[in-house]
Amino acid sequence: MFRAVEVPLWLLILILGFAAISFATHFLFPSVRWFFRRRAERALAQLNARLDRKIDLFKLARRPDMVARLSYDARVVEAAMLHAAETGIPPEVAFEEARRYAREIVPGFSATVYFGFGTRAAKVLSRLLFRVHVGRIDEALHRIDPKATVVFVMNHRSNMDYVLVTWLVSERSAISYAVGEWAHVWPLSWLIRSMGAYFIRRGSRNALYRKVLARYVQMAAEEGTTQAMFPEGGLSLDGRVGTAKLGLLSYIVEGWTPTERDVVFVPVGLAYDRVLEDRVLVEAAKAGTRRFRNRPLWVAGHALRFLWARWRGRTTGFGTAAAGFGEPLSLRAFLAEGHAAPVEALGHQLMQRIARVVPVLPVPLVAAALGQGAASREDLLGRIGALTARLQAAGAVMHLPESAEATLEEGLAPLLGRGLVTADLRPVPSEAALMAFYAASVPAV
Repeated sequence: MFRAVEVPLWLLILILGFAAISFATHFLFPSVRWFFRRRAERALAQLNARLDRKIDLFKLARRPDMVARLSYDARVVEAAMLHAAETGIPPEVAFEEARRYAREIVPGFSATVYFGFGTRAAKVLSRLLFRVHVGRIDEALHRIDPKATVVFVMNHRSNMDYVLVTWLVSERSAISYAVGEWAHVWPLSWLIRSMGAYFIRRGSRNALYRKVLARYVQMAAEEGTTQAMFPEGGLSLDGRVGTAKLGLLSYIVEGWTPTERDVVFVPVGLAYDRVLEDRVLVEAAKAGTRRFRNRPLWVAGHALRFLWARWRGRTTGFGTAAAGFGEPLSLRAFLAEGHAAPVEALGHQLMQRIARVVPVLPVPLVAAALGQGAASREDLLGRIGALTARLQAAGAVMHLPESAEATLEEGLAPLLGRGLVTADLRPVPSEAALMAFYAASVPAV
């Protein structure tokens, strides 16, 4: 029994390797997972103690579990069987297709990534690029039933919208975005999933895909997940608040029943003195298409030049970025009004509420006051004063310096610096579309 046994070296290494794997699997890994799980639970409890809208269990569920839950949802299975009957493919193939859509859509939220990295990076980037002003978000949220599902609905002005709103709401909630195909590249896709965003194919007409997406949005609303969406469905090409695309809104409305928790929409208006993609958007509007050119090297070059100028103190950023929060809209109360076409009426009313709280900033205000040009600086100053008074009387959200003179200086300098306006206060004809893009964000009064 205690005699020495000779074995080849390779076999000994193999035996020891299997023993090490068995020890790690049965003893080491569970202990390590338990240690980190306890730390994560304590960190999450601390986060929920300070958040107005707690992180719900739906968001915290393991991604494979959520994919399985969505895939085996009764309505998804029914849609897969209908898809199989209509296309003539085997039911198991249709079900696998539905499961593939579920894996594509479902996020993998990480509180550590969201609050440990994402919101901090959003804060640093926002302050690096802009002076940030925010409306009274506390008043908008405190009147909402704590058990209600909150959906922030916003105008889509820039890709900075994601960054800005993530930071502004980070002290109160973790929000889940609907993100288009542009972000479906690794490693960006991993980061976005970890931030709780879910991917959507905006132009897809596949009925099975739309059913899987609809059920995910409905399940998130049922479980109380705080969401954020851009009803316009894409960036504004002309600077105005556009009409609502009804896809995601229709999923929420059609999946809601009076016995469920209420869904409350919070309108958010976003505005910038400088939209980083402004020329790309104006070019797309001229071309009549939403196909944007990707120029990563050009973007990287401009980013490096900006950082170098910022580090040397040659620039303070791109002016002001601001957010205004409007009156929340209860879905329960809205549907009780008995609208003939509730989804269309809801989209129209939400866009109206968003438009009312889009902040007025110096650069757009000066662009609107300039119009076809000003006879003199005094003439332009008088136009700014008159326009400001009309906007204030109309109840517009204003984020301007205290005096008309300061507003003129702050708004005119970037236009002169970019060559959009000549020294004699006349818009450059070749830049008329860009001037109109900024002027259009000021409400007509």
